[in-house]
Amino acid sequence: MKLDKHLFLGILLIGLGFQSCAQKSSGTENQSTTKKHEFKVQKTEAEWKASLSNEAYTVLRESGTEKAFSGKYNNFKKEGVFTCAGCNTPLFSSETKFDSGTGWPSFYKPINEKNVLEAEDNAYGMKRTEVVCATCGGHLGHVFPDGPKPTGLRYCLNSVALDFEEKK
Repeated sequence: MKLDKHLFLGILLIGLGFQSCAQKSSGTENQSTTKKHEFKVQKTEAEWKASLSNEAYTVLRESGTEKAFSGKYNNFKKEGVFTCAGCNTPLFSSETKFDSGTGWPSFYKPINEKNVLEAEDNAYGMKRTEVVCATCGGHLGHVFPDGPKPTGLRYCLNSVALDFEEKK
């Protein structure tokens, strides 16, 4: 019986770990940090809805998350630069992309730290760090301290929040 309880708890903890990327933030817990930042790209909600797909709008503007292993960039291997799908700001290089096994594209550092903002996200009783585009404020995903060297970080992002410019 003890083994069954430990096995159940282990499976539960693993499941919660995978869900850490997948939760939709309510947005209110993390807005205090990003409200202080002046975003260069400003659009009305109607303009965002007109310029983004429904799924991209849900992720970028409402802090939603695509399903694990469903995004086009999860197993993507081409060389180039990943940009914000909302404003085309260069965010991450394919050189820093790695397979985290989580089901979302993961990177260990941004191209330029000034292109992303990090905000505290305490939604759902979890303490996480949200990653947003510093140009338009679009929700990209979250960053966790369990990535590879040299940074030890894992930027766990949504494919739908990204576009890609292939290296020429």
